[in-house]
Amino acid sequence: MSTATYPAIHRIVERIRAARAEGATLRIRGHGTKDFYGEAPSGEPLDTAEAHGITSYEPSELVVTARAGTSLAELETTLAERGQCLPFEPPRFGRSDASASGSSTEPAGAARAAAGTVGGMVAAGLSGPARASVGAVRDYVLGTTLVNGRGEVLTFGGQVMKNVAGYDVSRVLVGSLGVLGVIAEVSLKVLPQAPAEATLRFDCTQADALRLLNGWGGQPLPLNASRWMPADGGRVAGNSDDRAGSLWLRLRGAAAAVAAAGSHLGGERCDDAQARGEWDMARDLRLAPFVHLDGHDLWRLSVPQTAPVLALDGLLMIDWHGAQRWYLASPGEGECLRTAARQVGGHATLFRAAAPGGDRRFEKPDPASMTIHRALVREFDPDGVFDRARLYPDL
Repeated sequence: MSTATYPAIHRIVERIRAARAEGATLRIRGHGTKDFYGEAPSGEPLDTAEAHGITSYEPSELVVTARAGTSLAELETTLAERGQCLPFEPPRFGRSDASASGSSTEPAGAARAAAGTVGGMVAAGLSGPARASVGAVRDYVLGTTLVNGRGEVLTFGGQVMKNVAGYDVSRVLVGSLGVLGVIAEVSLKVLPQAPAEATLRFDCTQADALRLLNGWGGQPLPLNASRWMPADGGRVAGNSDDRAGSLWLRLRGAAAAVAAAGSHLGGERCDDAQARGEWDMARDLRLAPFVHLDGHDLWRLSVPQTAPVLALDGLLMIDWHGAQRWYLASPGEGECLRTAARQVGGHATLFRAAAPGGDRRFEKPDPASMTIHRALVREFDPDGVFDRARLYPDL
């Protein structure tokens, strides 16, 4: 990528070089929709929103390339016009996401306009309801252009699947929260939209929901997404096996396969328009239990799909066919959740903290992995231009 061709990238390069010369720290920011994620950001903001636009789209090749500041709304609208999509359903959030703490005063239109960007999608590495069936963000990243801490413009990968020999830096950037550099441009694999879709609803306990999902997972069914939520909305103490709730199951695929699966599985068929709205809200964590956290921390536990009911209070939702579980907890209770996750072979992330400080957001990697993290940071940002504490305080 020539900086002369893309003036916005040229300005980013110059800002990084100036910060390096001055010994300043920069925090990378697109639309700010994920400011809550990771450790509290610090340093001078480096705005990437100006570097926007889709630079290449080959529908017949299922590949799109966009600059970091391109909004997900713009990208998905362009793909939808050709019957294609980002199948991993990245959360879009928006400034209205601040309403989780009751602080948003912006109109809904402004919130939608500020929805997440392509660069933020890759840097955060978050995927939506379909992740367990179709894969994660990193599985769809083909190539990236990065501006490192020296102000150098580097390109990794390409626009085809088999384009990497050696260390796949493009996918290392997924979930890096900007500690390695500014993601300037991304090439993504896209897929055609499914020809048919249906959502089924089952009234069942948490234990029964996990049992059903595990059983269905071993059958040739067009499962795409699932979610179980307790009837009490997660606000009642206790998490017993017989806790009542509702399981939503989304089927996607060929029309005949979806129809056959619907007849085989039973349950209540949901209205298609209502179901789409519900899945959109689940994708962006706008379902009722997530909107007002009332001073609690929001935790995300990643566990094996076959993990049993966990003896924890505050369960809000189970999705990814049992592999992702959301909990509310009072500040300071993080070790309890982390212990419960470790006991079943998983880990816990403090997704949204009620207040600054408190529990660390991500579990510290083992010593060997931390050595690799530090080596990568030293290679890409030797002078500490970027806010590396956003990922790990001791990185």
